[in-house]
Amino acid sequence: MHDFGVLLSVAALWALAAISPGPNFLMAARVALTRSRRAGLSAVAGIALGTATWGAAGCFGVQALFVAAPWMYLALKFLGAAWLVFIGVQLIWRSRRGELDESNNVGPVTSHDSAFWLGLVTTLANPRSAVSVASIFATTMPAEPSSMLSILVIAMMVAVSVGWYGVVVCLFTVRQVSAAYQRARRWIERITGACFIVFGARLASEP
Repeated sequence: MHDFGVLLSVAALWALAAISPGPNFLMAARVALTRSRRAGLSAVAGIALGTATWGAAGCFGVQALFVAAPWMYLALKFLGAAWLVFIGVQLIWRSRRGELDESNNVGPVTSHDSAFWLGLVTTLANPRSAVSVASIFATTMPAEPSSMLSILVIAMMVAVSVGWYGVVVCLFTVRQVSAAYQRARRWIERITGACFIVFGARLASEP
């Protein structure tokens, strides 16, 4: 019964973290809009693997590692920030040049396989995710969780991420939504690019 309560607590906290607008949301929505539902779900699979990676990192005490080796956290943070800014700049640059047809999407989103990698890298690009996972674990997990509980918690986090971003992909591939996007595509791309840049700048500036 106690383990069930832990799972519910983790699910609730991770759901709140997942539904907060961020790079994963923008990336999943854009892949769905510019490519297809299948490509969007491939990106969701990448998000799922990234979520599992950060969940496992939380189980193995990645926060303690960051404290012991702060240079590692700084390196991951600035690499992640650079990745997000890179995506944002590409989106804005291509929108200004009018390169918004299907054959000229942002480099990483050109196939289902690359959509998967885009989802994975975007998820892993934010080391704050590891800190969030560690905080959730610190407030919900017992001092010495069993291996089974740890596995179930990671599975719960992955299920929440897949469920939420799967809904996002399905929503943004609805015909009416896709048609509305096509009408305002250039401005939406610019706004999305600006959001990626803001996310990257915030990540780089956080202590």
